[in-house]
Amino acid sequence: MIELIPAIDIINGQCVRLTMGDYSQKKVYNSNPVEVARSFEKMGFRRLHVVDLDGAQSKHIVNDAVLHSITENTSLTVDFGGGIKSEEDIEKAFAAGASMVTVGSIAVTNPELFCSWLDKYGAHRLILGADVRNGKIAINGWKDDSEEELLPFLSQYIHRGVIHVLCTEISRDGALQGPAIELYRQIMQEYSHLHLIASGGVSCNEDLHRLERAGIPAAVFGKAFYEGRIDAAELLASYPQKEMGLAKRIIPCLDVKDGMTVKGTNFVNLRQAGDPVELGQAYSDAGADELVFLDITASVEGRKTFTNMVTQVARKINIPFTVGGGINELDDVERLLYAGADKVSVNSAAIRNPHLINEITGKFGSQVCVCAIDARLDDDGWYCYVRGGREKTKLNLFEWAKEVQDRGAGEILFTSMNHDGVKTGFAYDALARLSDELSIPVIASGGAGKMEHFRDAFTLGRADAALAASVFHFGEIKIPELKKYLRAEGINVRL
Repeated sequence: MIELIPAIDIINGQCVRLTMGDYSQKKVYNSNPVEVARSFEKMGFRRLHVVDLDGAQSKHIVNDAVLHSITENTSLTVDFGGGIKSEEDIEKAFAAGASMVTVGSIAVTNPELFCSWLDKYGAHRLILGADVRNGKIAINGWKDDSEEELLPFLSQYIHRGVIHVLCTEISRDGALQGPAIELYRQIMQEYSHLHLIASGGVSCNEDLHRLERAGIPAAVFGKAFYEGRIDAAELLASYPQKEMGLAKRIIPCLDVKDGMTVKGTNFVNLRQAGDPVELGQAYSDAGADELVFLDITASVEGRKTFTNMVTQVARKINIPFTVGGGINELDDVERLLYAGADKVSVNSAAIRNPHLINEITGKFGSQVCVCAIDARLDDDGWYCYVRGGREKTKLNLFEWAKEVQDRGAGEILFTSMNHDGVKTGFAYDALARLSDELSIPVIASGGAGKMEHFRDAFTLGRADAALAASVFHFGEIKIPELKKYLRAEGINVRL
């Protein structure tokens, strides 16, 4: 289901639109952007794209006061771009209420600075702006062309953890000639897990339907709406925006012991479930969004076997995968990333040495570090466990999750030991509290038994992703059918 994002472009505090980025072809549609934002909210839209065109020309934020007025007077989720050239600009945008910030030119002219922002603010709060003209990235408010080709430009940052990309085909922007669907389809074919926001050229409802049919996750539109070419009521009836946002992820988890996938109940009573490389490839082909491989082997020789398996997996699948188990120091992280993993998961080692999280994120970036938390609801509350769930700690689940976030972890993988393997549903209340108290994504784990449990993880638990093992390994739930079910339930998943 496509995410629909109306746009407000601002010059001199007014709502305007340009044609192909030409400031001489400016048309003012409303002198009060807040009024426009309120009208979008009343229609049923949940997100807004705001562009500071004065800022794009001036190379620093100009209209942060307008942004603040919009965020104060609506409940819209607002992403903001235009003139983001420094950390001060980012801080101003966030202080004015932006949920996300779009960065374009700096990612071209100063990659190291952009990467430092990814590390500091997290990939979930930054959108990579890719403005394209004649196949090259344009910068500085579209006034200048760089030598950067689109796909290599995206590739370097996607591998660095970027998950949101706003791609604008400049020749189409404001021209009402239809979006560059083939360009966007090419990007999605290369990076299927990307949350791509298509921008430029939308002229009518059918253009947005075409983007949705092409599998594009989100689209920005502006001029077509202001010119009366878009029927918002029809769009929102087709694509209700209640559950929009970054697509929810379905993640099979493979526990690996001595080179074979195993699964148990409440962390014990293991039984074999198949070859992890073959299973990983099958899940990738079936439409899984990501994979998690956990090494539960105790021996040193088993660790070598696991590393070799990671290399084989990386050769055969084209979706991101996380590896965990036996990671105690930076050398372990480097070994597994070098073998081909996209992320690493740390659990007991992080509790023993919390600074390990800082070390991982400091060297490799927040997007690489997933902190797994195994917790049990005991008589006196939720407590974290280590050593495969065998040893209770004094750490409260929610306090530790907050510390993990503050130390820079990019995601939390929360497993309820009470629910693990028993197939009665996830720990929805604990998930909801984690999702409310944290700004980083939360992955639900432990308890999946039927498709309704995944739905409830996303609705009741407000999780960003749901992980399961045995229901996938033993064919009880098929991923394509699960995703169709979730889509029918109004949950944004990629088919």
